[in-house]
Amino acid sequence: MELKWLEDFLSLAQTRSFSRSAEARHVTQSAFSRRIRALELWLGVALVDRSTYPTTLTPEGRRFRDTAEESVRVLLGARADLRAGLDSPEPLVRIAGLHTLALTFFPAWFRTLAARTGPVATRLLPDDFHDCLQALVEGGADFLLTFHHPGVPIPLDPALYPHRVVGADALVPVRSPDLAAGAEGRPVPRLDYGRDSFLGRVSALAQAELGLPPGPVVHANPMAEALKCMALEGHGLAFVPRSLVTRELAEGRLVAAGPAVPLEIRLYRNGAPAHGPRARAAVAAIWAAASEPA
Repeated sequence: MELKWLEDFLSLAQTRSFSRSAEARHVTQSAFSRRIRALELWLGVALVDRSTYPTTLTPEGRRFRDTAEESVRVLLGARADLRAGLDSPEPLVRIAGLHTLALTFFPAWFRTLAARTGPVATRLLPDDFHDCLQALVEGGADFLLTFHHPGVPIPLDPALYPHRVVGADALVPVRSPDLAAGAEGRPVPRLDYGRDSFLGRVSALAQAELGLPPGPVVHANPMAEALKCMALEGHGLAFVPRSLVTRELAEGRLVAAGPAVPLEIRLYRNGAPAHGPRARAAVAAIWAAASEPA
């Protein structure tokens, strides 16, 4: 039996569609179907009723879903703990967070939380939005620290993944002062996050909201820090979190090309219990501390 079979089954239980799950799991539909069948053969029971549409689980499939979810959560959590390599007597709490928040927000914010909770060992997993979201849903992280904008919904069931607003930032269009706006009648070159990026979608909305004329995209990078560096070198205009460019704006090395678009900073919690009573207590303590005013 393979872990990916369990992950495939849980995806199918959620989407109720072989084709959508195959796409989400980045395999062909025929390969995805073979893996579901292999899991059923290993268990010796049918998990999926293939005579219905949308796809439904058999009674055995519904019973096995809880077991599969717990197994995946425990295995991924154990893998994360082992990879962390932390030799600490304190319980380990895993937090998936966007790169920018890992740099600009997390250190001071968690110092405040630790003053309320006492010693807690943490592992911060900085990554892009998609992988952070996946870590939370698949049980590899206890919390998700992310930006939020009302124009880009976060696809999490609030009953399973509650959130708290723990801070605020803003997305601001910036460029080098050496890059003349609309020089010789040409639109300002754009630095972008790339297709389907969370901040890329927010920046597209912000550009439309602010009425900024579109310019040619001359560079794409999913990391806001990289776009900031490109903007500093005069390559184009980029929408970046204000917390990332506070010093550069104050020093005049970057200038704002329009008003900022507000962003919330949210902490999402995995509703499934953490592995082990001490870890559960640490997660609950962080969640309670995060609800207190700063």
